[in-house]
Amino acid sequence: MAESLLLVTHGGSFHCDEAFAYAILRRALPPGVLAASTLARTRDPRAMEAADIVWDVGGVFDPLRGRYDHHQRGAPVRPDGTPYSSAGLLWAAYGRDAVRAVLAGRGGEDIVEQVWADMDEQVVRLVDLADNGQRPVPDFGDEGLDRAARIADGMALPYLVDALNLPWDADPADRARAEDERFLRAAEIAGTFLDGRIEQIRARIAAYDAVLEAHGRSTDPRVLELDRGMPWQGPAHDAHLPVLFAVYPDKGGEAWMVGCMPPEPGSFAQKLPLPEAWAGLRDAELARVSGVADAVFCHLNRFIAAARSREGALEMARIALSFAHRTGREGGEH
Repeated sequence: MAESLLLVTHGGSFHCDEAFAYAILRRALPPGVLAASTLARTRDPRAMEAADIVWDVGGVFDPLRGRYDHHQRGAPVRPDGTPYSSAGLLWAAYGRDAVRAVLAGRGGEDIVEQVWADMDEQVVRLVDLADNGQRPVPDFGDEGLDRAARIADGMALPYLVDALNLPWDADPADRARAEDERFLRAAEIAGTFLDGRIEQIRARIAAYDAVLEAHGRSTDPRVLELDRGMPWQGPAHDAHLPVLFAVYPDKGGEAWMVGCMPPEPGSFAQKLPLPEAWAGLRDAELARVSGVADAVFCHLNRFIAAARSREGALEMARIALSFAHRTGREGGEH
């Protein structure tokens, strides 16, 4: 008989942190234990006293007793002084087990630790900040850009979860039951996001060695030749490779892409954009202008292009390099 646990968080409306925390627990606990366990959303002190794990309610932080609240005086903070939410507290206690479960043996403990740390920095910490009213919205000093940043921030996971709460004037026959159902839906969405980000980080880590190996085989160190699509910009940046373009097959296998290297990860700029004369052209017109017979596409912003063959894509990269060399702009940022 599997161990049965009583899991308790507060009832009523919910935030991202407790829904995300429940998603963490659902992955960290052994399947048999999870199946035999019960979730109670309540503020009843007797239920909290009887519970095995309590989070986001109760006014106590004591991992040895399975208590993970962050609302009381003296609540734990991160080493840099920023506050935890229940998501961060559960991630610290159960996150590594959750990562192991999602990876299912694809990587040793060093990979588990790296994925856990990256998730903590890139996702969980932001959930913690949001729950404590410290959302890091950038200040561009421009009214339009600041408004766009606030709108984009409003589509982040904490607000998506918050949108699943019942509106104040909803009048279901059993409000508590309806709120519980919505909480479970929110935890499901948060869990899907959690799984996807863990997989993305694992894939990025796996891509690092593959990118270095492919770069060692590439004819020109400025043109990274890949046999399959993968996250290549981050590894190329981290390894300080002199890459300006990458050539790789698209996911459908119908074309070969020429991607430009940004000056830094996440940037929409390019160290060297594709030739200006190619911008926005397609098919026969692009083939005529570029001189590459099977060229099929060049984005208007010149950060990516495509040809029908690997040889055609490589030729486009070589031509782009020769244009830059003639104009003295190779390696510059535009």
